[in-house]
Amino acid sequence: MKKSLGAFTLIELLVVITVIAILISIALPVFSSVQEKARITQDLSNLRQLGIATQTYLNDNDGIIFSAATPWIQSLHPKYLPAWKIFQSPFDGRSSMENDTTAPVSYGLNLNAVGLSVDKIQKSTLFVLLAPAQNSNAQVKFAGVSGATVTVLRDSSAPGGTAIGGAQKERTSINALFADLHSESLSWTTFNLAATGAVDDPSRFRWEP
Repeated sequence: MKKSLGAFTLIELLVVITVIAILISIALPVFSSVQEKARITQDLSNLRQLGIATQTYLNDNDGIIFSAATPWIQSLHPKYLPAWKIFQSPFDGRSSMENDTTAPVSYGLNLNAVGLSVDKIQKSTLFVLLAPAQNSNAQVKFAGVSGATVTVLRDSSAPGGTAIGGAQKERTSINALFADLHSESLSWTTFNLAATGAVDDPSRFRWEP
């Protein structure tokens, strides 16, 4: 006589559900961390491509970092960087567009660089040229568009007011493109540190040519 297979008991079912819940609770932070790292890598890649486009622009314009007469975005697009998606950070949740007026732009220019010759910058490895220009919300949000100049100067992001943190790692970090056209991640504290006035203060070289 064959034995009938017994169904799951309530206790066994609860154990299985508990195990699944534990596995999900372990997997979610790992998945979120992987997503964050991917966004950081893509953000750095965007900045590098902006740097390559900027270098080509500089080669054609005697080393002058953009003109006050033309917004930096229009100086690069479409001649040096035809795709609008490069101007949009992966941390920017807005819908992508290919539009010369309303396409999302997540990166801002250090206004102290406008009209400046590259060879006039004292510390090009420290001088921030471009960085994500998020606004003053508690969550990372961006308001820049292709039809307007987007700038970033220390803790100010235009448009959008004053940024309260970086664009990544729970607002503790931010990527930046420097005047020597390399890109890297900085802590928000370092990025936003005010200059002390000392001659060799790296914070001064970060924002002043």
